Amino acid sequence: MANAENTVTAPNRPDDTPDHGISFAEATRVWARVAALSFGGPAGQIAMMHRIIVEEKRWIGETRFLHALNYCTLLPGPEAQQLAIYIGWLMHKTRGGLVAGILFVLPGAIAIMALSWIYAILGNVGAVQALFFGLKAAVLAIVLEAVLRIGRRALKNNAMIGLAAAAFIALFFFHAPFPLVILAAGVIGYVGGRAGWAAFQSGNGHGKVGGKQVADADTALGEGVPAHTRPSISWSLKIATVCLLLWLVPVLALLVFLGQGNVFTDIAIFFSKMAMVTFGGAYAVLAYVAQQGVEHYGWLKPGEMLDGLGMAETTPGPLIMVTQFVGFMGAYRAPGMLSPLVAGTLGGLLTTWVTFVPCFLWIFLGAPFMETMRSNKALSAALSAITAAVVGVILNLAVWFALHVLFRDLREVSWLGTTVDVPVFSSVNLPSLVLTVGALLAVFRFKIGMIPVLATCSVLGVLYGVATGSI
Repeated sequence: MANAENTVTAPNRPDDTPDHGISFAEATRVWARVAALSFGGPAGQIAMMHRIIVEEKRWIGETRFLHALNYCTLLPGPEAQQLAIYIGWLMHKTRGGLVAGILFVLPGAIAIMALSWIYAILGNVGAVQALFFGLKAAVLAIVLEAVLRIGRRALKNNAMIGLAAAAFIALFFFHAPFPLVILAAGVIGYVGGRAGWAAFQSGNGHGKVGGKQVADADTALGEGVPAHTRPSISWSLKIATVCLLLWLVPVLALLVFLGQGNVFTDIAIFFSKMAMVTFGGAYAVLAYVAQQGVEHYGWLKPGEMLDGLGMAETTPGPLIMVTQFVGFMGAYRAPGMLSPLVAGTLGGLLTTWVTFVPCFLWIFLGAPFMETMRSNKALSAALSAITAAVVGVILNLAVWFALHVLFRDLREVSWLGTTVDVPVFSSVNLPSLVLTVGALLAVFRFKIGMIPVLATCSVLGVLYGVATGSI
């Protein structure tokens, strides 16, 4: 049963406010606090949500929190934001999910937009270039730390190590489609779970998230399935229709009125596709976004993706918010009849819209059914396999970043019918190498936090710029 202090005696109301004693106004204040503290990437954001929602507020317990997290990890899109939507929906249904999800994104969207303006206006100024020179080294260290952090959690046996290695080889050497890699891992895990193979029975890949174990029975929601969360075909169809229209109508309108090849149409279509295949969180998909944005569309220069990731690392909100910077720069550089800054602003907002609106669709459509399936071994096995593959995907991202940060020139080498970028070792960027090694020591040897490392590297980058006369 729920805690007595959280229990009320009034019957359930037929609106979006269930009878758990948590007012919508109070929930909104808590979600605003969560949004303001959502630094540190998905791992830090999920741990922070656990501390506030599970340990401090006791809205839900450990088991329900992990079940929601498992579902969000299986979805395309930013798992931390989707987890906020899921918990908001659990507490106050539609409006709860909307408030939690929008507030989680809003601070980062505003911050990235402001930084994108500064970058576009001052990006060629020596001080700004030196600042981002330092940021790139720190971001590379943070991405490598993410590989090891997730690897320790996910690679519990040889089968999982094999999946991670296969994902890296498929992406780096054979340029396999990212969605296919993730789908294949999920299918392998699901089949292994259904068949009862031991390698896929070792847990869901998340383990304990926070510091305190809180039983579902000791929380406001209790152990049962709240009445407002039970599946309803009519509600699901209605909410799915609304979300699909909000997502796809702008995309179709741009395609009809501006046609293919227009930068806004390209942004809408590309990031709509990304919204459907961004499994494994921001780190897992950023290599693909970077490669497409640089090599196919020409929206960015190679180092600029790292600049954008540095912005996202140092602002609240999902790391995938870096895509707003990508959309901004793409439209800024092809403004058409608009001024570059107006075009960039519209491109960034369009990117954010088509990236995050689908997140509400996935949660509102699937969460009611997931609440009735809180112990499904096949789904947990699929999650374990996907998480293992994501280690290989993030390693691919780290290698791609390292090549562009540490070397000024790359060359293509033919290998088994495909081409691979390898560094020209004589073009090594020694200052960047030294700064990267320092960032790696700070992160791995001295366990210094992300924000201090990013700030220190930025300052060192500026000092280097002063010393070399580039500022």
